[in-house]
Amino acid sequence: MRTELKYIELKSGFSDNGNAWIGLVSFSKSGKTIYFDGKAFQSLNGMGISGNYFDLESGDEYWISGVKKDMSDRHKFGGGKIYVEKRILSEYLQTIGKTELPKADYELTEVQTEKPIERINELENEKTEPTEFGADLYFKQPNELSVNEIEHLIAELIADEKNVQYNKARRTYKKKRIELIAELEKRGIKTV
Repeated sequence: MRTELKYIELKSGFSDNGNAWIGLVSFSKSGKTIYFDGKAFQSLNGMGISGNYFDLESGDEYWISGVKKDMSDRHKFGGGKIYVEKRILSEYLQTIGKTELPKADYELTEVQTEKPIERINELENEKTEPTEFGADLYFKQPNELSVNEIEHLIAELIADEKNVQYNKARRTYKKKRIELIAELEKRGIKTV
């Protein structure tokens, strides 16, 4: 398994002040998954808010990059200690050309070295539970749907509206939901 020294910073909920590490990461065979500290990360492919990778289990965004020789890994407006994995200290010091770690901004730490490969494989391979409604349901016009199908779609759209990050998507879900409610009312069925 290929390994590399990387800078890893938690972005979700912290902007540029999240916990940060210099550590040895491992890559999956395909190179698409990065493992560090008992977590698995995959690329956001440019779709992140402030990170470039996300934790497969929690969904939190992280910034993961190569280690900078000038020690400017953290954003210039960010702050907080950077934890350096103990087992790679000598390699990191060699990379940055120092003989010891600056104590003000850095702290040595232990990290979990076991890779959650089995746990992540189970997560990625989970089968979605079959529903009584087919995928074609989403492509039908409101007047082509049964009352049960409309109620099912409304419930899903409400959940999607609550969980979506972007306002544009939220407005799209709301518009579709309003159309379905109007169809129910047209049929004389009251909605709450």
